Amino acid sequence: MTASILAIGTAVPPTRLPQDHVRDLFAQQPGVDRLTRRLVHAAFDAAAIDTRHTVLSALAPNPPRSPADPTSEALPVVDERGVLQRPTTGARNDAYLRTAPALFAAAGRDALDRAGLSPGQVTHVVTVSCTGLFAPGPDYRLVRDLGLPATTERFHLGFVGCAAALPALRLADALCAARRDAVVLVVCAELCTLHFRPSADPEQIVAASVFADGAASAVVTAAPDLVAGHGGPRLDLDRFATTVTSEGEDDMAWTIGDHGFEMTLSAEVPRIIGREIRSAVGGFLAGDVPDAWAVHPGGRSVLDRVESGLSLPPDALAVSRRVLRDYGNMSSATILFILAAQLSAPVGDDADSDAARRIAALAFGPGLTVESALLTRRTAERRPAGVPLSSVGAVAP
Repeated sequence: MTASILAIGTAVPPTRLPQDHVRDLFAQQPGVDRLTRRLVHAAFDAAAIDTRHTVLSALAPNPPRSPADPTSEALPVVDERGVLQRPTTGARNDAYLRTAPALFAAAGRDALDRAGLSPGQVTHVVTVSCTGLFAPGPDYRLVRDLGLPATTERFHLGFVGCAAALPALRLADALCAARRDAVVLVVCAELCTLHFRPSADPEQIVAASVFADGAASAVVTAAPDLVAGHGGPRLDLDRFATTVTSEGEDDMAWTIGDHGFEMTLSAEVPRIIGREIRSAVGGFLAGDVPDAWAVHPGGRSVLDRVESGLSLPPDALAVSRRVLRDYGNMSSATILFILAAQLSAPVGDDADSDAARRIAALAFGPGLTVESALLTRRTAERRPAGVPLSSVGAVAP
């Protein structure tokens, strides 16, 4: 009994950040010396990102200055002179509590609508986030905000980092195997920009140049009637794997400081991935040759190293690069944005109703950990090309 993703929903906050604006904001902070300014420009310009989204409207080029603006009230991050502030971790987490639940709910609602299912059909919820903490947590709020049954079984994966969506799908797959009628709603939401801070540390500069806010959700089930009655394309969850690399424990980390969560993302990360990706993925694929790749864009250099390490053709990671360009690195939610594009893409003009496409998904997390999944895209009927995924304030891939 193979579990399938029937639909993927996405959501982003309405405030869109042009990359050059954020670059200039960081580069023009008081006390920034010439070397730091050069590092800021180099990191932001090399990121291959055009725009990102944030829950903090004060970071926008023309921010609202009204006291009624809820994000300005939630976290004062920029003063009237354009100087970045250093809110405490408590203040940042309070902002997460005020703004994250709506993003979780928007993505979850979008996925259910796309799957053609009602909230009452959900049996399990798996929420994912590493950018804030509270209890009752996102899993509880999702049940309440979407009107899910009070008997919904809930799980939360916290602090697993950018790779967490694939372990969440693996958990959903296991839940479906244990209960034939299970309908699992997986929702990832990350508010990375809450933890931005001015810094001369190259690792913090790199983090500020790539991370963004966003949410994505998947409806997973193996219920025969729901799978058979689903008219659109689906992604079968064939198998999963996890690999801890031989090095990298100190190169990708996520810790809690007094002024926000601190991301360690050293220059070694792409190099470690490049060195170890072939052995990690080769053992997982065991001879299978994917038709497409969904690779988490930890950054442009990470995608470059995966492409060269696996000897992929230049266009193999085009979807990953497009999501990075338009949305940045939204941590755990990002891989679902990429899979959403894979799910909605036309198989081909000569495809028949039984067409299938193998997709290899890869994501990288602290440790350094490589999470893998092999999926098969199946379709009973073709969807029109170019149909956008809905979002909050923006169009998803």
